[in-house]
Amino acid sequence: MIRVLLLTATTLVATPALAQRTDLPPEPLIVEALDTHPAVTAAQARIRSAEAGAEMLRRGSHELTFQGTVSRRSAEGEGDYGEYDVNLTRPFRLPGKAALDRKAGELGVEVAHNLMEDTRHQTALAFSDAWHDWLVVSAQHRTDLDSVASLAQDRTAVRRRAELRNAALLEVDQTDAALAQAEAQAAASRASRDEARVRLAAGFPTISLPQEAPAPALPELPKEGLDRLRDLVIERSHEIRASEREAQRLGVVARRASADRIADPSLGVRVFSERGGLEKGVGLVGSIPLGGGYRRAARDQATAQASAAEQDLARVRRDIEVTAAADVSNIRARQNLWQSMQAAATSAETAAARTRRGYELGQIDLSESLLARRQANDARRQEIEARGNLLRAILKLQIDAHSVWTSQEDHRD
Repeated sequence: MIRVLLLTATTLVATPALAQRTDLPPEPLIVEALDTHPAVTAAQARIRSAEAGAEMLRRGSHELTFQGTVSRRSAEGEGDYGEYDVNLTRPFRLPGKAALDRKAGELGVEVAHNLMEDTRHQTALAFSDAWHDWLVVSAQHRTDLDSVASLAQDRTAVRRRAELRNAALLEVDQTDAALAQAEAQAAASRASRDEARVRLAAGFPTISLPQEAPAPALPELPKEGLDRLRDLVIERSHEIRASEREAQRLGVVARRASADRIADPSLGVRVFSERGGLEKGVGLVGSIPLGGGYRRAARDQATAQASAAEQDLARVRRDIEVTAAADVSNIRARQNLWQSMQAAATSAETAAARTRRGYELGQIDLSESLLARRQANDARRQEIEARGNLLRAILKLQIDAHSVWTSQEDHRD
């Protein structure tokens, strides 16, 4: 066991990554869980809403308006006359406005697509966190159970020696106390394990969880290389792409508001009958709103919103660049930490084995042996946590770079 642990400290190099980590569910199951997650399906519904909105903009709100009156007039000395007046009018978009509306609608659909993919990306990160929480606390619980089992054997042996008067009652008390502490720690880690499993199962119910969590895999750096993945985080960021399209859309909306300073005219046909049909006519009617301060303010508002969107894009791009750099820095820092904790755990276990042997030979006090055992267990728990955090950090970079668990539309332009 110790030999294997020593070898793993040297395996964290840029070796080809496994197609599927052994401590993760099969990728098709994860992809299905992400695609069917309520947050993602809600974002998919917003895409359909954006598509309907784009169709509305393409067609425009300029519809036929029917207006008519029917009246009866009474003329002194002439009698009563039935009369009617019918108008059928329709507004028409001035040249250039329809093209701007279509462009705004198309960009709105692209924004919705990218926001959906970003939601899916955030859901993938949430799954990774929940899964690694379960892996780590489960592995720590197994370590705690090993410690309990070992101390139980020691207590039996010490009690036997005390019965034979080869050990003091104080040593019995010490082993009892050490075993009780180990059992309390195992109970705490079991509670953490059960809570993590419940959270994972509730958050992603479509993934069938095994009764016991698999052991955390040995970390391996991605075959693409950290620097390449860092660049892909920026290149493939749907958050940046959504901000770009939103800035473009609001720019088009601002141009549309500026064009709307000149209102769209309405044209139509008028048919009328007066004096009981003695006077009839057909004619053209037209109207155009006279723009004023409201339309000017609407243009100013749209222009300001477009300007704000450009600044939001700059902020989002900067945030993603920081995220990409932090992902790489985090992996390298946690790699060093895990290697240190790996060496510490191995040394602590070697020391515990030697002190236990020394106690059996009567060369070391029981208290020193129990202390070394506790230190070895603590070191192994810390190594498991460090390993889990490194695995989590590597997977986060891969998720941020959209190199794992991608959907069919993940690289939609």
